[in-house]
Amino acid sequence: MSAPQHGLAVIHGHFYQPPRENPVTGLVDAEPSAAPEHDWNVRITKESYRPLVPVYEYLSFDFGPTLLDWLQREARNVYDAVIRADHAGVRRLGHGNALATPYHHIILPLASRRDKETEVRWGIQDFKRRFGRDPAGFWLPETAVDRQTLDVIAAAGVAFTVLAPHQVSKAPEYGLPARIDLDGGRSIAVFAYDGKLSHGVAFGGLATDPDRWTDVLRHTSAGAIASIAVDGETFGHHHKGTDKTVATVVHRLQHSGTVKVSNFAAALADHPPRETVNLVEPTSWSCAHGVERWRSACGCRLRGDTQQEWRAPLRDAVDWLAAEIHAIYEREGASLPGGPWAFRDAAGATAPVKGGDNVERLIEMERGVLRAMTSCGWFFDDIAGIEGRQVLRYAAYAIGLAGPDSARLEAGFIQKLGDAEANDPRAGSAADVFRQTLQPTPS
Repeated sequence: MSAPQHGLAVIHGHFYQPPRENPVTGLVDAEPSAAPEHDWNVRITKESYRPLVPVYEYLSFDFGPTLLDWLQREARNVYDAVIRADHAGVRRLGHGNALATPYHHIILPLASRRDKETEVRWGIQDFKRRFGRDPAGFWLPETAVDRQTLDVIAAAGVAFTVLAPHQVSKAPEYGLPARIDLDGGRSIAVFAYDGKLSHGVAFGGLATDPDRWTDVLRHTSAGAIASIAVDGETFGHHHKGTDKTVATVVHRLQHSGTVKVSNFAAALADHPPRETVNLVEPTSWSCAHGVERWRSACGCRLRGDTQQEWRAPLRDAVDWLAAEIHAIYEREGASLPGGPWAFRDAAGATAPVKGGDNVERLIEMERGVLRAMTSCGWFFDDIAGIEGRQVLRYAAYAIGLAGPDSARLEAGFIQKLGDAEANDPRAGSAADVFRQTLQPTPS
């Protein structure tokens, strides 16, 4: 086989917004901080998702399934463009642009293996339904990873994932993929994205400088891969007008004659892993302390004048609630076809459930507690913010579906939250914020 005559450039966007729907009504409530738009989904669609429609065909991307669900309902032209872009990638490169992702944006290393497996299976089910193919790659929320997480996605048939360079023992030269060996003879390919280049796009000004960005990628040598991974909202939302920058960069590279705009799956087909690396675990791309941002006051935050002492009590409360809800589900669902856990996996994240009202209640209770694990509740600076409130709202919803156990679970959840204080003095304690989320659950 002759050596490749060009380098590859892969620009990956991780597109995600936390689920914003009120679990009782199924609608997104008004979010005043998103003014003049009704809510942040609407605003970011206007600033990022819609302006990027001409570019998706040339990007590698993942979209959170809960965001795709909202786009399908509320911005169908954008949703259709995303699906078309993946199909265009198959035609252009032989491999689609889209990566699958867990159904809910949870920190997988902090979840039980059973919950990991359900989230991965639900994510793959959703991906196949939307894109009409099996996923080759899988994006991990916050690139948070441990060996068990890799084992779960490899067992599900996934060929590769994407990590930050500090998450492997040694990032291969030239941006090439490597292999991580797992138990039972399994292995998975990993791409370590270019950390310096990605940081330059997200935070260092490259996103507003198409000349400099193009020049950097244009010098990718033959046989090498220059891969960038950033939040998709970088383009247009975090940096205004930069949807035009990425379109300009892609256009220039397409006509460069030296660099081919590709995606990770096609790059893997061109460059199968030749070396093995070890995983650094547990780690993520957005916490210098591993995965502590989602369970402790590790110091990672958006603003320097806030405290995060509420994070550990919130993690303890949600983990405790999940264990209690799972025990109720396992007990009451013992006779479900195939057993309760296989039934949960098959039920999926959104589909109507057959078997009567009680079965529907049990599955909806499980869906609710998994939504309560959404990472955004810990990522931001205050439990009284819209993301923290949403996590508490989902917890309250799951509690309301627990039947005779609801009062006990509510009291236990409040006790676990303890006296953790919000940063907003008007909000009071974490328990006060939780009480404000309580709503009657439909019977």
